[in-house]
Amino acid sequence: MMSISTQQDYLQLQGERESQARSYPRRFPLVIHKAKGMIITDMDGKSYYDCLAGAGTLALGHNHDVVVEAIKKTLDQQIPLHTLDLATPLKVEFMNEIFAILPDELKHTAKIQFCGPTGADAVEAAIKLVKNATKGGAILAFQGAYHGSTQATLSMSGNLSKKANLQSLLPNVHFLPFPYEYRCPFGVGNGKTAEISAQYIENLLNDVESGIAEPCGVIVETVQGEGGSIPADIQWLKELRRITAERGIPLIIDEVQTGIGRTGKMFSFEHAGIVPDVIVCSKAIGGSLPMSVVIYKEELDQWQPGAHTGTFRGNQLGMATGLATLAYIRENRVLDNVNERSKQFFETLNRLQEKYEEIGDVRGRGLMIGVELVDPRGKVDRLGHYLPNGQLASKIQDRCFANGLIIESGGRHSAVLRFLPPLTITASETAEVLSIFEKSVMEAVEESRVAH
Repeated sequence: MMSISTQQDYLQLQGERESQARSYPRRFPLVIHKAKGMIITDMDGKSYYDCLAGAGTLALGHNHDVVVEAIKKTLDQQIPLHTLDLATPLKVEFMNEIFAILPDELKHTAKIQFCGPTGADAVEAAIKLVKNATKGGAILAFQGAYHGSTQATLSMSGNLSKKANLQSLLPNVHFLPFPYEYRCPFGVGNGKTAEISAQYIENLLNDVESGIAEPCGVIVETVQGEGGSIPADIQWLKELRRITAERGIPLIIDEVQTGIGRTGKMFSFEHAGIVPDVIVCSKAIGGSLPMSVVIYKEELDQWQPGAHTGTFRGNQLGMATGLATLAYIRENRVLDNVNERSKQFFETLNRLQEKYEEIGDVRGRGLMIGVELVDPRGKVDRLGHYLPNGQLASKIQDRCFANGLIIESGGRHSAVLRFLPPLTITASETAEVLSIFEKSVMEAVEESRVAH
């Protein structure tokens, strides 16, 4: 067996033993030695600002004091770590904290289903829920969506490459146009994308020859995450709620990445003042540890005992850290910080967009922000926008990593660089992150221009 002493040794062993499906180590070749707040330190002592934050899981950053204390307290009290779906006082307290942040229309009547540890499992549960309640039917999803990596959730996700070779995907799933204003699916833009999208959806549901049977649910992200940090128009969300409510179609909001403060409100649908029928939560709701739940209107609670199970749906440590995180957000003006830091991000990124024609679009909501890179020397689309430039985005991401910043990519052609920092990021940390990003953009753009 090889001797392991350096970071490169660890990376080599990881490459030899882990599957070909591994992803993040390819983009961020580091071995984490320790992490605190939004700072990761590798085996060589180099530090990085972490704007990936466990893909949005680490709402309070790495090893926040209240999270660590919650874990210690749970262990000291000898609370069982694994309980299936049996009750504990901790579980009841966690549920109470969740219900306290729900809209008034839900907090006294909603039901909750604890699922397996991933958001994908909760999405699967949500689909089972509405199919049981409505006796089946089609699922309507959106182009550009991402709901997970299981067979069923990939069936409702837009990315084609991940499901190209998979058979037996969930049948009767139909994709609707998402209001992606910058790349308007209707080729119109000019502020009309959301209006046309809503009209299209309503017409489809009214059309007796649409070719789509009466749906059992509509699933949507209010901000598409993996799709490229694309925020849905607020009026469009209101219209989608009206359209589904008038027809008795359950509206499922996927809050896996947007939920628990990420967009500046506890739930992202609150920006539109709407109440969905089903809310899917994971990532941040577990306060750093695996947790997923489905929260829904009681009239949908028509499935039978055991209709959705999972061995690890009783993760007590996840409930403890989730409870601590929810309480901390509620008690410490964290949402105010999200909105203040969001303004700081957008002010600088919009200024960069004016400086670099390679930055085509800056968008997002709260601390879920995307920067779409384009090729200003190439073709344009029907709206006159330059085409996505995934190659440049990759170069900037690499330069960010070399300069001490970890950011994710996504969107069409992986041309969108995404910021998902902890919700507790400070003004000075934000300024440093943006300084590194600007430096990295300058370096990558200059290299790209020289190459041409």
